[in-house]
Amino acid sequence: MAGDAHGRSGTQDEQAAAAMFEPAGWDERYAGQERFWSGAANPQLVAAASELRPGTALDVGCGEGGDVVWLAGRGWHVTGADFSAEGLARAARHTEEAGVADHVDWWQVDARTFDSGGRSYDLVTSHYLHAPDGGMVEVTRRLATAVAPGGLLLVVGHAPSHEFTRLSESHRKAMFLAAELLPALPDDFEPVTVEQRTRTLQRDSGPVEAEDSVLLARRARR
Repeated sequence: MAGDAHGRSGTQDEQAAAAMFEPAGWDERYAGQERFWSGAANPQLVAAASELRPGTALDVGCGEGGDVVWLAGRGWHVTGADFSAEGLARAARHTEEAGVADHVDWWQVDARTFDSGGRSYDLVTSHYLHAPDGGMVEVTRRLATAVAPGGLLLVVGHAPSHEFTRLSESHRKAMFLAAELLPALPDDFEPVTVEQRTRTLQRDSGPVEAEDSVLLARRARR
């Protein structure tokens, strides 16, 4: 998701926002600076997976690979997936630097058209991937098909918040509440966590609080 576009006209704002929902926009963004994100694992992943037995994991929208590195470092075999070739290349460098590259595969794929192709994973996770116009329901439905029997699906995103009021309208529409994703779950999934959780964001002006929407669901064993 693109950052604050304060100071642009409405038309320019929406044009810039549209670019951030496409691979080329993220390729350009990742190419613009050495490290875009902190490199630390996302807190909701740490909360959900710290006590899990390592297995296979798929991280969709992996970006620069912070979550991939964290999972691989804990013994998971991870597939990092993203629609940005630049993001995947950068993530691959980070796994090499962390010494976990032998635990990682890469997959360039757009979550909006994701097809598991018969592949399945013990953990499928996606953090702060936002599809336009409420599209995260369809994305969640697609991701659920990649969860192995007995496995977990974890989808985390930005909940609507006053902290994001200066973003474009299309970005605000892409945010979601956890409960809004429930219709995407197949009948053999049981929700484990469906809630908003407060998270502290670091801004130039100091720390502020926003909410993560967290959906964690388990697929039944056959």
